[in-house]
Amino acid sequence: MAQDRIRIEHLHVSSELYAFVTEEALAGLGMSPSDFWSGFSRIVTELAPKNAALLAERDRLQGELDAWHKAHPGPIADMTGYRTFLGKIGYLVEQPASVKATTANVDAELAAQAGPQLVVPILNARYALNAANARWGSLYDALYGTDAISEADGCERAGGYNAKRGAKVIVYARSFLDAAAPLCAGSHGHASHYAVVDGQLEVSVMVSGAVQKVGLAHPEQFVGFRGEEGAPSAILLRHHGIHFEISIDPSTPIGRQDSAGVCDVLMEAALSTILDLEDSVAVVDAQDKVLAYRNWLGILKGSLTEEVNKAGKTFTRGLHGDRVYKSPKGGEVKMHGRSLMFLRNVGHLMTNPAILFDGADGQTHEIPEGIMDAVISTTIALYDLRGLGRLPSGEAIRNSRTGSVYIVKPKMHGPAEVAFAAELFGRVEQLLGLPDSTVKLGIMDEERRTSVNLKACIAAASSRVAFINTGFLDRTGDEMHTAMYAGPMLRKGDMKSSAWIAAYERNNVLVGLSCGLRGRAQIGKGMWAMPDLMAAMLDQKVGHPKAGANTAWVPSPTAATLHALHYHQVDVSKVQEELEKVDAQAERETLLKGLLTVPVCEDPSKWSSSDRQQEIDNNAQGILGYVVRWIDQGVGCSKVPDIHNVGLMEDRATLRISSQHIANWLEHGIVTQSQVKETFERMAAVVDGQNASDPLYKPMAGHFETSMAYKAATDLVFRGKEQPSGYTEPLLHAWRLKVKAAH
Repeated sequence: MAQDRIRIEHLHVSSELYAFVTEEALAGLGMSPSDFWSGFSRIVTELAPKNAALLAERDRLQGELDAWHKAHPGPIADMTGYRTFLGKIGYLVEQPASVKATTANVDAELAAQAGPQLVVPILNARYALNAANARWGSLYDALYGTDAISEADGCERAGGYNAKRGAKVIVYARSFLDAAAPLCAGSHGHASHYAVVDGQLEVSVMVSGAVQKVGLAHPEQFVGFRGEEGAPSAILLRHHGIHFEISIDPSTPIGRQDSAGVCDVLMEAALSTILDLEDSVAVVDAQDKVLAYRNWLGILKGSLTEEVNKAGKTFTRGLHGDRVYKSPKGGEVKMHGRSLMFLRNVGHLMTNPAILFDGADGQTHEIPEGIMDAVISTTIALYDLRGLGRLPSGEAIRNSRTGSVYIVKPKMHGPAEVAFAAELFGRVEQLLGLPDSTVKLGIMDEERRTSVNLKACIAAASSRVAFINTGFLDRTGDEMHTAMYAGPMLRKGDMKSSAWIAAYERNNVLVGLSCGLRGRAQIGKGMWAMPDLMAAMLDQKVGHPKAGANTAWVPSPTAATLHALHYHQVDVSKVQEELEKVDAQAERETLLKGLLTVPVCEDPSKWSSSDRQQEIDNNAQGILGYVVRWIDQGVGCSKVPDIHNVGLMEDRATLRISSQHIANWLEHGIVTQSQVKETFERMAAVVDGQNASDPLYKPMAGHFETSMAYKAATDLVFRGKEQPSGYTEPLLHAWRLKVKAAH
């Protein structure tokens, strides 16, 4: 697709991107456009060849692994020999004896507090604003509007306000208050008045049939209040380092029925958010990149707004201001009103036609997209670093109060690739005149070569690392592709109980803590993908803080509000302190053996024909349901119904595992090509039916030769083995560009 370009030294920049950067991003910073583009050109010229060399190394290693597994099929029989082989080819590097992160100027949301994290597509302004504003959420609304409260015994959600359901919500919330901020005597459920007396919280509560005035069992939990001392409108409390507010307003319908006038409990919920340029978006060209960068600029400037239509009413949504309370001892307490925001850049693999550059070979090439993201997104972050953010009301806002920029870097394979990311950030800092290590790095531990070399990866960015996490889906996709020729992989449902998964989750936390990340960085866990199943989330996701993770991903602001309850149940800092006593080096051998155990099925004959068909039905339906929105509508993240019509928050990571799984089973004869083709055609009709109410949807069934979405989905499987690391982006981008060119 031809487009107008501006030539600057060795860069050929799309005129649309050039205009945005020069006229919007740079204009408010007082930077010389010529100096910026000239410096940008030098970074690309010098670092693009290094980027290409790292990708060539991935290919070399994969070739060695393919040859080894073909010669040694099945589960690893000789682990010692396998490890020797991995060391010889450079896949497994020597582990540093001692690594200590020195990351400085990290905001409290990452270094000191523990709480939920959201991941949202930056292309969608409404989602981005909702996530940024999800720092505080209504516990009453989250409980009432989800299955966290049972609908049994007349407590249905449908229809108007159900007082019986509301009563259950209040009992649940008061139980939380009793656990998180207990009184010296009695229960918050029997409170009739809250007041501030001599700088202390005083609660009138029924105890043994008489009203008593009692304080908190731990008075230091009282942080601030709003309103008058004798009749406060809000009480701010702290527990395990995070906050919640008792909201009091007897004039509201809920408060009017409450003996103390309590109308809600607000939870400090999404402490941090990852605004995503990668897995949850469909960004393939300059037009898409400009929209993404413009939203990032609007967030940091405080100017991003979105017109929202809800219940027949239209209003403008923007960023929330900070929350101000009176201190019990005089003065004020200001609480951050927005989630602390990371930006997830693109990984090292993809290129983008938004900018071409002159290569040493005399040819023009698409820019490595990760380099473009690093330069432009950090430049935009100068608005925050310089304190230029203002809400329409005039209120000054900051994302980082410590002068840092937080960039998550996904899909890095091993320490050399982490070192390259650190080098890239350093070059950007030099271009922009920023102190070294201003740009902090989030390391996604989602590739096998990173998992087995995690300590060396952290060492490669020890002054920058502010986040590590585990991601089951991408990590499983890489597991499958890495050992594609070892044999047929376990069914997806069985993968979660495989040896490498348990080792992976524990290794991430232990290595992070042994490298000194407590008090300096987040150690995170992956996504709860089912936004409608909050009761199950409340039951299960407490396992993440119990494992020592001080953050975990959730699919919505409502889920963040509910997941916040887990960080009151578990004191993550104490869990981490105990885990620091574990000799991570002593466990290294056991964990490494687990990490290197390939999840091959030892006896595929135990799978019945119906087992096999059920597995590929599930995979094919999931692939089609996600890809059809990505290709036809440019939607990179949405709630996609699975084969059982359970809504799942899907992104490309889900696609990677499903496509690699079928490709693996095809390679080893578990299913046939004709069987997979028939399955895709049958599942296309299922997905069409699930999307029948979408006026923008284009059916696939009966259009197999003309539907680009259908062709893209089947390509992911039938061309799956040849895709670099099993990634889906190259094929998705190519097909999406064809769709855009056709319009």
